[in-house]
This record gives sequence, structure tokens and C-alpha cells, in this order.
Amino acid sequence: MSKRSLSGSPERADQPPAKRREISPDHPQPQSSSSRSPLPSHTVAYPSTKDAHGAAPVPFQQPTGLLTFSYTPQRVLQFNDSALRYYVDPPPGADLRYGYERWIKRPEERTRLDPLLRAVERVVQKADASAGPGSGAKWLRDIAVVTWRGIMTKILTAPYEERDRCELNAMYVDGTLYIEEHLSDGRLLEKEDLPAKQRLQTYYGYSFESWCTSSRPGVPERAEGHPIGWGGDVDTNVQWCSVIKTKLGDNRLVIGGEVDCVRERFIGRPDTFVELKTSMSIRNAGDEARFEKKLLKFYMQSFLLGVPEIVVGFRTPAGRLTTTQTFKTIQLPRLVRGKPGAWDPQVCLSWGQQFLSTLKALLSAESLAPAAEDGDTDAPEPSARVWRITLTPREGVQVSLLDEAGAQDAQGEEDRVGILPRWYWDQVAGKGASSSGHTSEVPPPSTSAVSLDTSHQGWNI
Repeated sequence: MSKRSLSGSPERADQPPAKRREISPDHPQPQSSSSRSPLPSHTVAYPSTKDAHGAAPVPFQQPTGLLTFSYTPQRVLQFNDSALRYYVDPPPGADLRYGYERWIKRPEERTRLDPLLRAVERVVQKADASAGPGSGAKWLRDIAVVTWRGIMTKILTAPYEERDRCELNAMYVDGTLYIEEHLSDGRLLEKEDLPAKQRLQTYYGYSFESWCTSSRPGVPERAEGHPIGWGGDVDTNVQWCSVIKTKLGDNRLVIGGEVDCVRERFIGRPDTFVELKTSMSIRNAGDEARFEKKLLKFYMQSFLLGVPEIVVGFRTPAGRLTTTQTFKTIQLPRLVRGKPGAWDPQVCLSWGQQFLSTLKALLSAESLAPAAEDGDTDAPEPSARVWRITLTPREGVQVSLLDEAGAQDAQGEEDRVGILPRWYWDQVAGKGASSSGHTSEVPPPSTSAVSLDTSHQGWNI
């Protein structure tokens, strides 16, 4: 079992940072006729979180499952449910430190979209087979964003983020945004070499998954040499993932994410999914306030993937399980409503709709610019350009086109076109971009929060 993320970081220490220059639309920088044009850069401000009641309702479509896939202990991708687990109640007082010495931890590495793109490829092929050639490409052109659930969570909750800076890489190909997290070598090393205490606390979450899951519905595991209810030693290579389609405002999304387990059965829909979380036992008002702040990410992670319930295991500092509590995802906002500093999902969804529409408009406009200027024959084609999205707490978002060195760093020493694997570009994405001549153009967004007449559909808040 694994709680590993499928999705801010410092620049690599062994090379200079990727060059990004900001352009003020009202005061363009002077250039000599022989110099190259500066790289485009745009800023987007966060909405205010103090007047949450002013956020316009944005419809969010009930997520629909497209397919699922598993990763084996050997880290082999399989489009089946071999890694599916079923929820069982954990034994009272379970020791979350149990099995720590046997933990198989997958090394930290750059988070790529590749498994999700394999899933998209299968959906495109299925559409072609059932509705005729070209149907899959048409379906994909209607998708605004392809990304992991963790990345969408970071985008949507950014107005409330107070600590962690986040960097993303993005490409805009034939009307679709592909977004991955950017992790530099330095950041990867930092994540790999966690302090002993933090590493143990990370393990508590994985251990809770093991105590709460079984290979059979409703039947706790009974493995020889282990306590009753122990679901198996933790191996973060193993994952069961769901790929869903949904719609935020007028942006259609394809999102992939890991699912911890299901309750009793799985018949292809997310309505039996269960998210597992751990948190320190609440001892006072301060603990309660910190827990309620954490509920925003708990909520958004589950909401995006269509997970209807979250089971939280409360523990002691030493890792002893004290109690569990089940929360209905759609009811979480009510627990904090009206309290000082409370978060509001309407702010997140309205911001998400505004930001994604703005991002599409910016990158679409830039994609119509010439591929090379001033004799720069090495410049990438517009659809292969890589953009850096930087989410800075309390400040806003900067969207910058990466120069050649920055794009090469994002690509890594792999066979890729930008951040996309070569096989996907050749078979799926690149076909649409090359056949249309340029990427799809979208109308410019409003500079204010998007206001729609429709209310939330499917997922009511």
C-alpha cells in the first residue's frame, strides 16, 4: 500500500536557474534590434479569502470513472485492479509503528504524467474503435486539462496556502493543458533525506492504510507471524489508481489519482472509494483549529476524484491509534463554516475556473507567435513550448516561458517533447497539433472571478 503522490522547489545547485523575465504589458522593455525578444511572463493574483461570500458559484460535475490501473511491487503498470484493497475497521489501539523496519520505500523521482497519458491513450483508442477513426482525437480536443489530482489540489487551494511554494511545468497542445509538478534535483534530495522523526511520521500514514485494508471485503487479514488485521508490510511501489473525467465551470478535466481502498465493492464508479488519513489526537482548541485547516486539502483531494468518504485515524505522538472517525466529503465545509479563518470551497472552485481559463487564454495567444525569431532556429515549435507555473503563498501565480536551458532541465535526459513522452507526442498529442497547424485558440478570460448562472451539479456544497 502506498500514500505516495502521483504528481515549490529550489533550482538545481549544479546549474544556473532557468531564465525567466517578466514583461509589463504597459511598459515593454527596450530592446536592440539585434537582441532576442524577452521571454513572455505573466502574473495572476489570488482572490481575496476574507470575503468568501462574494465568490460566484461555479458548477463542478460529478466525477465519472474512465478506467483504473495498478502498479505491482516490481513497479509494472497494469490496467487491472490487482492492487485494489477493501476497507476494514482497524483494531483498537493499533501500533502505527509496526512494520517500520520492513518498509519498502520507493526512491523519490520526478513526477511525470506518463501513466496517466497511457490511460488517455487507451481512452482515445477505445473511442476510435467504437465511434470511428478520429473520434478519440476529437474527445481529447474537448479536454481542457490533463493532470494528477494532487496538482489540481495545489492549484485550487493556493489562495489559502500559507507556507509551501509550488512549481509546475505545463504544455498547451491542441487545446489541452498538460500540467506536471516540477521537482529539481535539490528538492528530490530533500524529500529523499527526511529527518528521522519526519520519516517515521510519514510512515504512520502508510501503516494506517495497512491496518484499514484487506484483500477481501469485510474480512481482516490473518497473516502468519503478524497481528490480526495487519494488511501487509508497506511497499510504496504498489498503487491502485483511478482516472476520472469531470468539469469545472467550462473546463473539462481528466484527473488521475491514487485510491486507498473501496468499501465492500467496486463496479467502475468512484461512489465506494474511501480516503484514509491520519492526524494527531485533538487535545485542545489549538489542535482543533489546526485540524480544521487540514480539512481543506482532505476535502479537495477527495472531492476532485469523487471519493465520498474520508476515514481519519487519530493517533498519539508515539503512533498509537486512539480512535477513528468517518467524514462525508460533501459535509466537510459545514464543519468549518462560520468559524474564524474558515476556508470556503467556493473560493477555491471560482479561483480554479478563473485561473485555468486565464492560463488557456495566455498560452493559446502565445502559441500563435512565431516559433523562431531573430534567426533562433533552435526555438521549439509553439505546441512544444514548456511553461513554468509558480504558486507563491500570499502573492500569486507567475506563468513564464522557459528558455532552452530551462526546457531541457524540465525534459531531463529522457526521450521527450517538452514534458510529454515521445511516444505520446507521436501517437496522440502531436498528431492533433500538427494537423491543425497551430494549437486551438480560446477567447480571452475575464479578469475578475468568473460568474456563471448555473449552480453546482452533482457535488453539492
